[in-house]
Amino acid sequence: MNKVIQFGEHVDGYSIPVLNEREIRAAAGILFLATFLSLMFILFKNNFVPVKYTVTLFLIDFIIRVFVSPKFSPTLIIGRLIVSNQVPEYVGAQQKKFAWIIGVALSAVMFTFFVIVNAFSPITGLTCLVCLVFLFFESAFGICLGCKFYSMFYKEKAQYCPGEICDVKSKQDIQKTTPVQLLIVISFIAFIFIMGYFLNDHFSEAPYDLFGTFNKTAQAK
Repeated sequence: MNKVIQFGEHVDGYSIPVLNEREIRAAAGILFLATFLSLMFILFKNNFVPVKYTVTLFLIDFIIRVFVSPKFSPTLIIGRLIVSNQVPEYVGAQQKKFAWIIGVALSAVMFTFFVIVNAFSPITGLTCLVCLVFLFFESAFGICLGCKFYSMFYKEKAQYCPGEICDVKSKQDIQKTTPVQLLIVISFIAFIFIMGYFLNDHFSEAPYDLFGTFNKTAQAK
């Protein structure tokens, strides 16, 4: 029974329970997309129904991860199916559990306000924003922000972090950024502002229907 209900997997060559970072990132991407779309419904349609479903499923998923086992988390299972052909990247399970406890707390706050109290406030907006930032960094960059706080509460050092960021080491040449590259980034940002200043009126013009397809459809209705 302990092998079924456990946090992390025991893999040969690793001294502690580990998880597959690839499926974790896939699951984070799924949750990010669901949360982002539900917030778009609020912003553009003033429709809170999707976010209520999202935070409820969000909370259930994270409760399963933390208090039962990650192997039974629906989003992690879907993530595993998506990346099943990729070579696993193992990360320490303990710091992930700590990060997901933060996820439980954040989703519990949103569930309480949106579903139980049926109200919104700056608290719900800030909580949703924090969740989106956490999920985006995990899915896009492979950076577990929740794991960053692990060392603040635990004396032992986190092991097997994504990209081996827990181990202090010098950067390889391919990881270093030259002054020329930094100048390119700064110039690109400046170009964005210049483009917005000179082309905003042109970009604001609504495009016309090139083949008249949608106009015909509207007239038919």
